[in-house]
Amino acid sequence: MESQFRHLMKVAASVREGAISSSTLLKRLRSGSHKNSTYTAFREVGRVIRTVQLLRYLSDAPLRRRVTAATNKVESFNRFSQWVGFGNQGVLGDNDPIEQEKAMKFNALLTNAVIFHNALDIAEIVRQLLEEDWEIDPEDLAHISPYLTEHIRRFGEYSTHELGLQPEAYDPHLDVDFSPLRDDDPPAPDGYGQAA
Repeated sequence: MESQFRHLMKVAASVREGAISSSTLLKRLRSGSHKNSTYTAFREVGRVIRTVQLLRYLSDAPLRRRVTAATNKVESFNRFSQWVGFGNQGVLGDNDPIEQEKAMKFNALLTNAVIFHNALDIAEIVRQLLEEDWEIDPEDLAHISPYLTEHIRRFGEYSTHELGLQPEAYDPHLDVDFSPLRDDDPPAPDGYGQAA
């Protein structure tokens, strides 16, 4: 690492300034990686950083709690997103990357819309409780998750008791006099249906 330090700093500065993208850098470093001393130096730097982070994680109980809480939130979101995108059991059935990206973005959009709706419902219930003179503890609210599914009907609600009812006949006639509009129509320009 010491012999490659100057080169590592040049590469890091190039990535930071946008002179080279990180994906291009990784492709270059991976080609012939066993012979590439820069790749080896970056790998060792990565190992050092990982070791320092693991030691910090093991020795810092509050950090472990924060990491666990964040991990649990991410996993809860992923479970909720999979529950919302139940079609085809979450399998992307198209090999086209554009269609796959669309499916993932649509699922993310729908997931976020349901989360937003849940948050609005939770806020409305809290307002009602406050109006009824309940005391709301912010700590309790912090533990309420917007990833609620019990009240959502993924397949909709279908009523069958109206199947035998005949709808009224459709009447296309409107009781509106459109003649004033016809009188105000400007004459069509020459060559568009009228003689000059």
